[in-house]
Amino acid sequence: MKNLKTIMIILIGVFIMIGCKNEKGKVSQEQIENTELSGVGNSGEEEQIIGFQKILTLQDITFDITTIGDGSVSELTIEPTGLEIDNQKIALEIEGQVVNAEIEDLNSDGFPEILIYTVSAGSGSYGDVIAYSVNNGKSISQIYFPDITENKEAGMGYMGHDEFAVVETSLVRRFPVYKPGDSNSNPTGGTRQIQYKLQDGEASRLFVIDNISEY
Repeated sequence: MKNLKTIMIILIGVFIMIGCKNEKGKVSQEQIENTELSGVGNSGEEEQIIGFQKILTLQDITFDITTIGDGSVSELTIEPTGLEIDNQKIALEIEGQVVNAEIEDLNSDGFPEILIYTVSAGSGSYGDVIAYSVNNGKSISQIYFPDITENKEAGMGYMGHDEFAVVETSLVRRFPVYKPGDSNSNPTGGTRQIQYKLQDGEASRLFVIDNISEY
């Protein structure tokens, strides 16, 4: 009887050890699954999604433009090469996504400007411009781009859906005009075109409205 009791105690201990081992194996499998779902690879580094990439060159100066992320917020990097003094990479967190980029010598000083066009997330697709100007071939500085609400004529009936393009030495912006009561998907006020010129300001260069037309 004593031997039978001893055997029962040993068997219970063995079952407990097997159960603990199985539970540890379950936790390890869950950890593997969670790691795979989070997008972390075998190296332990999170995978990065490139949303936009473009390399532009003008007058022996190059800009490598890249965005990481495809959600409502992304990281924009601008890496210049060919500048005499400062070729430091610029990193910005932006709302929305970059849709295009262009390069042009807008003020005809022999050095380029880089223009990066963005749209916000959501149905409105509100546009913005991130721009930099080369300073005498040595460094770059950001250009101020005014919010459309700063000009009453330009902003009347505006609800996003912008398109941007460089035309000769001007920045041109087009968007549909909304009348009161228009839905976001059905503007009835035609199209407005705004032409911007690059000028020197007190603190930095800036875009100013040169012409507004509708058709």
